[in-house]
Amino acid sequence: MSRKNGPALVPTGWRTPDVWAISLSAFFADLGYQAVLAGFPLFLVLGLHQPVVLFGVASAVSYGGGTLFSLLGARLGDRLGHRRVALLGNSLIPLLSLSALSTNPSVSIGLLSGGWWFRNLRSPSRRVMLTEAVPDASARNSAFGFLHALDVGGGALAGVWVLATVSAHLPYRWIFLATAAPLVASTFALSRARTGSRGPRSPGAADPGPQPPPLPGAGALLLAAALFGFTFYAVGFPILTVAQGGGGAVAGIGAFLLFQAVSAATGYLLPRFLGSTLARRFHELAWQGYGGGVLGAVLLAAGYGFHLGLAALLPGVAALGFGLGVVEILEPSLMSFLRPGSAAGRGFGALAAARSWGVFVGNLVMGVLYGVAPQLAYLYAAVLGAAAGVTMLAAVPRARLSDRRLAEDP
Repeated sequence: MSRKNGPALVPTGWRTPDVWAISLSAFFADLGYQAVLAGFPLFLVLGLHQPVVLFGVASAVSYGGGTLFSLLGARLGDRLGHRRVALLGNSLIPLLSLSALSTNPSVSIGLLSGGWWFRNLRSPSRRVMLTEAVPDASARNSAFGFLHALDVGGGALAGVWVLATVSAHLPYRWIFLATAAPLVASTFALSRARTGSRGPRSPGAADPGPQPPPLPGAGALLLAAALFGFTFYAVGFPILTVAQGGGGAVAGIGAFLLFQAVSAATGYLLPRFLGSTLARRFHELAWQGYGGGVLGAVLLAAGYGFHLGLAALLPGVAALGFGLGVVEILEPSLMSFLRPGSAAGRGFGALAAARSWGVFVGNLVMGVLYGVAPQLAYLYAAVLGAAAGVTMLAAVPRARLSDRRLAEDP
């Protein structure tokens, strides 16, 4: 894409075989591990009779360790090739499928965390692969939205699987073990993509030429991603809230299914309506993405605190799904503009690490506050989500400067 006129709105020809392979890999990955994530809080709290705060600790360990693995994955991808690192990490996600084989909470949490860490190891490299698969930068909103739609669509089907099997009282060990099959299919699909194969440049290799310079606004995006991470509590918390305040384990899994379905639909449908400039997308990320998370948290707090039942809890879950769909489109798409060329891997690694660090702290705080009063935990999330939105709005002048630079670049 010529940068002369800035980011164009209408993309063309982006559904290549590589985009399909990467997106189908995401579909099968979520079909596998999201079933474990949906069932794990029920397994730990209702099955093993552990306190909710332990689920907060488990989520914090998973996401906190994921911070380091995201940074490590980005660096390894730059050195060894992003395709290799993505395949390595993806192939070890099935560790979490083993998490219900033990009734020892520490072992279960360790297996869940190990699988999640390797998922984070591959995430920056998979985003680099998708960016390389779509050279036309104007198409990346659509490509990342398509990836998210299939990603979360797999999660929605995972919700159907868990809902059916939990309703049938199938033991958790078999529910979780079955998720290894789609995770293997995910790695196979990812292996069909050919982007991301570039490793370190050998001494005699041709110089790739001048790289596009970084653009203003990436620091604000990373800060907002970290703040949003502080509010990005594991979906297990809303599952527990709906289960405890609106109708039991089956209703909780139904809430998970709603969350995934709304998020998938957002990823598929929204890109065509997003703005054509970086400044506009900063606005949309603030109001629609982070704002959707704030609205969802407020509705969950009100629904539980005032005993409003599913009439308030389920719209809250839907708002969270919409907000996440917007965030998962715009955060990586914006980073691909703000840190282009060879800086993309480090940019995506920093973005994943910022989110994971926030989620590490957020889940610890959520677990503690949830034990005091669930509505208190959600109000905390709403305040931090609003702070993320304010951060992006304050950075709009920097985004406008980036738009001017894009327009001036021949």
